[in-house]
Amino acid sequence: MTATSPVTGWSDDFDVLDAAYIADPFGIWDELRTTCPIAHTERRGSTWLPTRYDDVTAIAHDIEHFSSLEVAVIPFNGEIDGVDAERRGEEVLPYGLPPISADPPLHTWTRRLLLPWFSHRRVEGYEAMTRSLCARLIDGFVATGCADAAADYAQQIPVRVIAHVLGVSPELSDTFTSWVRDVLEFADDHERRVEGMRGLITYFVDEIARRKVDPGDDLLSELLHNQVDGVQVEDSLVLGQAALVLIAGVDTTWSAIGSALWHLATHPEDRRRLAAADPGLMALAVEELLRAYSPVTMARLVTTDIDYEGCPMRAGDKVLMNFPAANRDPAVFPDADTVVLDRAHNRHVAFGSGIHRCAGSNLARMELRVALEEWLARIPEFRLADGAEVAWAGGQVRGPRRLPIAF
Repeated sequence: MTATSPVTGWSDDFDVLDAAYIADPFGIWDELRTTCPIAHTERRGSTWLPTRYDDVTAIAHDIEHFSSLEVAVIPFNGEIDGVDAERRGEEVLPYGLPPISADPPLHTWTRRLLLPWFSHRRVEGYEAMTRSLCARLIDGFVATGCADAAADYAQQIPVRVIAHVLGVSPELSDTFTSWVRDVLEFADDHERRVEGMRGLITYFVDEIARRKVDPGDDLLSELLHNQVDGVQVEDSLVLGQAALVLIAGVDTTWSAIGSALWHLATHPEDRRRLAAADPGLMALAVEELLRAYSPVTMARLVTTDIDYEGCPMRAGDKVLMNFPAANRDPAVFPDADTVVLDRAHNRHVAFGSGIHRCAGSNLARMELRVALEEWLARIPEFRLADGAEVAWAGGQVRGPRRLPIAF
C-alpha cells in the first residue's frame, strides 16, 4: 500500500495525511477506541497509533522501549545538501534536534539549557511585545470587516515572538514560516521538505558564525557560549536546538491559536461568554481549547521487540504519540467531544507527557491567551465568512491554514 493510496480501513491501514483524517479525525478516534484502540499501518513503514489516554501516556513514560531518536511522524529520509561540507562537517545535525529528538543523558542537559528562556518569569517579559504585536496585526484588517484569521493573524504571532527570543530578524518571519511549513506540513513532498530544512539550517549556520564574534542578549548567543561540565557546547548541538525552537515554537502555537478562533467563530455561545459575559474564564478556557484542539502528534521509535497490549511491536517500528486523541478520551474527560470552557479537572496532554513534555508550554499558553484576549477585545462578534472554505493541515501538526472570518 502506497502512502497516497486510499485508506482501506482505519484499524490496519490508517494514514495521518489522508484528507478525511485531517478534516475530522475525531470520529475516527472514537471508532478506533471501541474497535481497535491501537491501530497499525504499513504506510511509510510499520507504524502504530494509540488512541486511548492511558496508552499514550504509558508509552510516553516508557523511554526504555520507546525512544525519541526519531520523532518525525513522517520519516525524514533526505540529506540536507547545499550547506558546504567544510562548514557543516560530515553531518549537518548529528544529534538531531535536542532535546526533543534525544534520549537521556543528552536530553537531560540540553533541555536544561532551554528551560530558563521559557520560565514563567521570562515569559512574563515577552507578554507586552506579544500584546503589542497582536494589536498591530488587528489594526491591519479590523476596518475591512473580514480577515483570514489563520494567515493574517494566528500565523503571524508565534514566529515573531520566537524571532525575538532567538534574536533573529522578524523581517524574515514569512521566510521562517515557509521553511517550517515545508518541513512539517508538506512532509510527503520530499524535495520541498529538503529545501525547507536546507534553508533553515543554512540560515542558522550563518547566524552561529556571526554570534561567535558579535553575541547578543538572546537565546542563540547564550547557547553558543554555554559550557556543560567545563566543555563548550558543540556548534552542531546549538544548530539543532535553534532549529528546534523555531520549528516547534512556530507551527504548533499558530495552529492552537487558529483552532481556537475557528471554535469561537463556529460556537457563538462560547464566544460571547468569553468575550463579554465571563472574561475571567480565560485561563480555564485556554486549557480547554488546548485539550479539545491539541495540535501536535509526535513519534517514538520502538527499541526492542515488545508485545504491548496485544500489539506485536518490533524494533524499528514507529509509534505515533497521539496526544490529540488522548485528550478526547471519554474515559478520562466527561463529554470529551464537547468544549466545556469552565472544565475544572483537565489533565490534558496537549504539551506531551513524561520527560519530553514541551519546554515552551509557558510561552505557548501566554501567546494563545493574549491572542484571544486582544482579538475578543477588538472583534467580539465574528463568524465564518459566507461560503468560507476552511483549509486544515495535518500530519505532525493539525490546525487551520485558511480561516476566512467576517465581522
